[in-house]
Amino acid sequence: MTPYARRGVHGQTVEALARRVLSGEIPEGATLDLVALQGELDVSLTALRESLKVLAAKGIVDARQKRGTFVRARADWNLLDADVLRWQFAVGTDSGTDLTLLRNLGEVRGIIEPAAVRLAAARRTDADLDALEAALTAMGEQEGGAAHAVEADLAFHRALLVATHNELLERMEMVIESGLARRDEIVHSSPHGENPVPSHRAVLDAVRAQDADAAERAMRALLDQAVRDLDRVHGTAPAADGEAGRR
Repeated sequence: MTPYARRGVHGQTVEALARRVLSGEIPEGATLDLVALQGELDVSLTALRESLKVLAAKGIVDARQKRGTFVRARADWNLLDADVLRWQFAVGTDSGTDLTLLRNLGEVRGIIEPAAVRLAAARRTDADLDALEAALTAMGEQEGGAAHAVEADLAFHRALLVATHNELLERMEMVIESGLARRDEIVHSSPHGENPVPSHRAVLDAVRAQDADAAERAMRALLDQAVRDLDRVHGTAPAADGEAGRR
């Protein structure tokens, strides 16, 4: 998904407003002074209103007669929206905030991916296996650096969801990729991460063999490794019991 900032003035305005809200610069419940914002952002009132419509669709702002446009409570925000997740990482004020969000997303992945890989093992096609193999091959290449490793990892997990042949599970890639991409940026840029290929190879081998139990075990082992990598990079203690699968 192309970040809004790359979509011209409208996109840049969306990004600027979103970051102000998610950083707390514009707090929950605050009524927006559109005239002041228009001047600060140097955009037309029409462009500003169109940008606010984007945030309204994500549950971040709303408008009421006699009150104007205001920031909704965080409980109303669409926190699983891919843009909202990306904006949260972008405005993270410290590594602790970043790590908490990564762990929350990791818990979601720990629920989704072990179950999804069981479906993939039962339903995968030859085309699915080819896509997984291509992603794994790319993952093992060293020339592309961290950015290449991140994209290969994303491609592998995206292909796994596609292999479930469940269009609703496929849409979960937007949630999974946000956390995975940020986690990979951290880990693959550090010398402390483990080689990801063996754990992903175990998942692929089990899916190829259509062994759902082995596929689930391999996925849980992969997510456990992700916890170790993240803890090692952040210098935190190993994950406690009950945290397996966080990423």
